[in-house]
Amino acid sequence: MATEQYCTFLVDKLFFGVKVLQVQEVIRSQIMTVVPQASSMVRGLINLRGQIVTAIDLRRRLDLADRENWEPMNVVIQTDEGAISLLVDEIGDVLEVSDDVLESPPSTIQGKVKEVITGVYKLEGRLLLVLDTAKAISVSDSSTKSKDEAAA
Repeated sequence: MATEQYCTFLVDKLFFGVKVLQVQEVIRSQIMTVVPQASSMVRGLINLRGQIVTAIDLRRRLDLADRENWEPMNVVIQTDEGAISLLVDEIGDVLEVSDDVLESPPSTIQGKVKEVITGVYKLEGRLLLVLDTAKAISVSDSSTKSKDEAAA
């Protein structure tokens, strides 16, 4: 029976997983340099041992409210464009699940969350949402205005 390992994390009350092979590393909150006129989803750039990495705020990507005094964790993933950091609330464990129990997203999952997941695993007491990293880091044209521009 084939299995898959997922690095798990929380964004609000949502429990996500990214395939372990896509994850470069998981690190604590980092100092970020703001990118003027970037999408509000781009929280900034971090310097990861000399490598400049874009930090995507998954709360903003999913249209969730910002948190006060938030110290996000960084899940650094490898993409075709290089390393990207996903800013998340809390890091979970690495879970190994059987491929044959992956299900399509249920109709109860709506909005932006449904756009960025490929499937779900039913775990005891909760769902593991499998994140489509390519879609999660996609910065759409409709959200390219920063909050300052939107307020103007």
